[in-house]
Amino acid sequence: MNIALLKDLLLWCLLANYGVLLVWFAAFAFGRKWLYGLHSRWFNITPEAFDLVHYAGMAIYKVGILLFNLVPLAALYFMANGS
Repeated sequence: MNIALLKDLLLWCLLANYGVLLVWFAAFAFGRKWLYGLHSRWFNITPEAFDLVHYAGMAIYKVGILLFNLVPLAALYFMANGS
C-alpha cells in the first residue's frame, strides 16, 4: 500500500466517521424523546443517565476519530510536505 492510497483511505474514513457522529448528534438532538422512549422500554434508565451515556459516547467516539483518523492523516501530510 503506497502513501497516497493510505492518505485517501484515512480521509474517507475520517469523513465517514464524522458523518456517523453528525447523524448520531442529529438523532439525539432532534429525536431525544423518541430515543429515550425506545431505550427506556429496554433498559431501566433515567433521563439524566441517558443523556450522560450519549454525551460521553459521542465524546469518546470523537476522540477515537481524532486519534485513529485525523492524527495519522496529518502525520502523513506533514511527512510528505516536509521532505
